[in-house]
Amino acid sequence: MKPFQRACLFKSLLANCCCHGQLHSCLLLPVAKKIGYVVGLQNCGFWRPESLLDTARFALSFSNQHRKKHQDSRALWKHEAVQKHLETLSKEYEQVSNLLNTDSINDIEQRTLRRRCANLSPIAAAFQEIKWAEREVQELEAMCRELDGRDEKQLLELALEEKEALDKKINVLCRKLFQLLVPKEKYDRSHVILEVTAGRTTGGDICQQFTKEMFEMYQNYADYKRWTFDIVNYTPAEIGGLHHAAAHISGDDVYRHLKYEGGTHRVQRIPETGLSSRMQRIHTGTMSVIVLPQPEEVDVKMDPKDLRIDTFRAKGAGGQHVNKTDSAVRIVHLPTGLAVECQQERSQQLNKERALRTLRAKLYQQIIEKQISQEQSTRKLQLGTRAQSERIRTYNFTQDRVTDHRISYDARNIKEVLSGKEALDKLINRLLEFAEIEAVTEYLENLQALEGGGS
Repeated sequence: MKPFQRACLFKSLLANCCCHGQLHSCLLLPVAKKIGYVVGLQNCGFWRPESLLDTARFALSFSNQHRKKHQDSRALWKHEAVQKHLETLSKEYEQVSNLLNTDSINDIEQRTLRRRCANLSPIAAAFQEIKWAEREVQELEAMCRELDGRDEKQLLELALEEKEALDKKINVLCRKLFQLLVPKEKYDRSHVILEVTAGRTTGGDICQQFTKEMFEMYQNYADYKRWTFDIVNYTPAEIGGLHHAAAHISGDDVYRHLKYEGGTHRVQRIPETGLSSRMQRIHTGTMSVIVLPQPEEVDVKMDPKDLRIDTFRAKGAGGQHVNKTDSAVRIVHLPTGLAVECQQERSQQLNKERALRTLRAKLYQQIIEKQISQEQSTRKLQLGTRAQSERIRTYNFTQDRVTDHRISYDARNIKEVLSGKEALDKLINRLLEFAEIEAVTEYLENLQALEGGGS
């Protein structure tokens, strides 16, 4: 049963249980699951769940005030400018729907109105659903105040449970609504080529080891999301680590989920082996991640004269062909200096095809970055510029903490994050939510600028 239906059922139950101001205990439902309402009863005597809105209390402004980083979809929803804009879109949807039901428009106008109606319909539906849910929450809050005053704990627990379910539903609907408002990025549905490269360190082999752990993390995440993870290149380090690796990842919305992983990742840890006692201290190292979107059809023209193709013997594990046949391929694009190599396949031809595909993706990335820099406003995105040199995250093993510096978000239990499952998915979704809020904010700023310019 949906939260809205349960709320209506609960109110009906309460009405049936009351008779002349008394509550008949024989008609009460079994005691609902304990949810710790005692801690939350405050203000007017009703429970209120903790959220980013409670802790951040940000004041969003679309003029000159600085937007704080700790925002959530629910907080943005409550802003006056957002409400006004959504009311306007809802009224426009009604007007367009009414026009489509008349006979006074021609075929061209009808096609235009149908497209506009299709775009507005899910926005208007989500807007009305949230408004209806908020009215239900207000009624439940009033009910909670009344029940708390009469010390009716069992019914109060039921009411609080329904309110909690409605609050969660509203949060989901708010995020869905803002996803509808902001146009999807052009490359969100694309496959990607992901590259990892070990950086420099103050001592030991922590960079190479960390690079290996990160590559395995993304491999596990691809498995968790049911994507296909094909290793294109893998260059191991001498002592169990990894110098460089690349993989082609395909599946649903791969680039959308991984586009904010590109950048410099920093690690802080005490190396486990290989150092003398005087070196047993916290070391800091880095590794870089590059995420290249790869649409199904990458139209990048490459003149064969601009390519230098070298073959060499593959290195590392792989069977008898390693170090005995020139199956590995390195391709250099002379005009740009870009170089790629592939040694995973036993066949030189297959390695050449994979290397050419990677090179096309890198050249295509240069085109994308140029477009992004042209489209980007003077105010940088809260999540940063996506520049590969930007330090985006720190993995502190001594404190068992992962910090994303772009949104000031801390995740505990590094092993859970590096496992590439729920903890990493939660972090990535938090990044996506903040990016969506930033995009909605910029969208509304642009609307207000247009309205101001027209007045």
